[in-house]
Amino acid sequence: MLAWLLGTGDSARPPPFLKLRSARWFILMTVSCAVFTDIFLYGIIVPVVPFALSTRAGIPEDDVQHWVSVLLAVYGGALLIASPFCGWLADKAPNRRLPLLVGLLTLGGATVMLCVGSSIGVLVAGRLLQGLSAAIVWTVGLALLVDTVGQTDIGQTMGSVFLSMSLAFLVAPLLGGIVYARAGYYAVFYIAFGVIVLDISLRLLLIEKKVARKWLDEPVAAASPPPAEPSSLDTDLSPAPPAPLGPLATPRFRLPPIVTLLASRRLLSALWACLVQATLTTAFDSVLPLYAQATFGWTSTGAGLLFLPLIIPSFAAPLIGFLADRHGPRYLAAAGFLLAAPPLILLRLVAADTVAQKVLLCALLALVGFGLATAMVPLMAEVTYVVEAKERKTPGCFGDRGAYAQAYALFNVFFAAGTLIGPIWGGFVVGRAGWGVMTLTLGLLAVVTSVPAVVFTGGMVTRRHKEGRRWGVGSGEGVVESGELGAEVREVEGADEEKGEESGGR
Repeated sequence: MLAWLLGTGDSARPPPFLKLRSARWFILMTVSCAVFTDIFLYGIIVPVVPFALSTRAGIPEDDVQHWVSVLLAVYGGALLIASPFCGWLADKAPNRRLPLLVGLLTLGGATVMLCVGSSIGVLVAGRLLQGLSAAIVWTVGLALLVDTVGQTDIGQTMGSVFLSMSLAFLVAPLLGGIVYARAGYYAVFYIAFGVIVLDISLRLLLIEKKVARKWLDEPVAAASPPPAEPSSLDTDLSPAPPAPLGPLATPRFRLPPIVTLLASRRLLSALWACLVQATLTTAFDSVLPLYAQATFGWTSTGAGLLFLPLIIPSFAAPLIGFLADRHGPRYLAAAGFLLAAPPLILLRLVAADTVAQKVLLCALLALVGFGLATAMVPLMAEVTYVVEAKERKTPGCFGDRGAYAQAYALFNVFFAAGTLIGPIWGGFVVGRAGWGVMTLTLGLLAVVTSVPAVVFTGGMVTRRHKEGRRWGVGSGEGVVESGELGAEVREVEGADEEKGEESGGR
């Protein structure tokens, strides 16, 4: 009975509300809720951790800052290390829902440990489990979305996920601080457990498209839309699906998917850009509140509110994803870093305790936030585009189950590395050279990153000029000339990474 209700059995009778539970919008809502829950539980305890360390774990006041940094690093380290394994396991699992449920149970266990923990060992273990849960949610959840929506609207879909993440970053610390001040330590965790109950209900109700197909007779969303769709892969296709080209189409020896992915310059460029985006975002975590306190005399609450201008612009993420679906990720990703660079550098001008300087600081932070959001959403979609480009070039190179989870595991690894580098970068440079030098280095980093973003995102930029515009709305271009079938049915991704051999012959 339980298996029938959950849609996991082999009964010929469909589970209740099958169409609703397997609907595209419901799956998107479930994954977005999973991401929100992960970030929310990470952020809501931030105001509580110093109290837990001093009064519950017995840490001396002088050592609290050190252990707060350790707990932040433990979370990022667990996320970084566990992501590749979680991605590999998710691509091998028969479905995506089971790993999602395991991730939620892990997150619940972590929250219990943080709630009742009275020693530093228990608190560290709880943060480790939180990092492991985040690795599962991000790798499996994003892969499930690709399975569900295909490529046509993947940018807009990733924008919705990014919006849920930003909302959690915005709400969680504020709510945690207010509830802790008004109702005490345990009340914060009561909210956390309520969010977990809602999340686990959605994950239990979810039925994957490929599972629902045996009752609904609906095709699963194609990972690759028809060639006429402008938001498909950055590939060059003939009007008909390409036929296997000789013995290379089905190689006898297949490299592990993660090795194949890391051999892609296009993916490495996207991953580098993700690392830089995370670095630029989190560099302010360790310096902005202290700088605002020193410059304006603000309390911790006022300094914390300065993060609002950084986060609010990310609410435009679904619109940015829509534009990425229609026009491609290349110029949006590059423009995002170029938009963020000038305000990053100009933050050095904020140096006096005046109303004008406070307004300038908030305006510059808002511009930085908008630029980083403009870059991040197309990069999240680019991970999917690269996997499909590899599959188009060599069908079956990732096996029967594909490599979406492993690709997003790499995304997780680089993003987690950025969250570790950012606070260290910001704190170290401010301590050694001051606020102005720190903002200058971040601005220069953004400018430098825009170069590989424009060159490699969406495929090598020089190939676009040779073979026509690929991402124009309704252009229908990207179709090769019939006389060059032998080389032209290859993907831009594949052609670029064959050391330019095909390019020379054209």
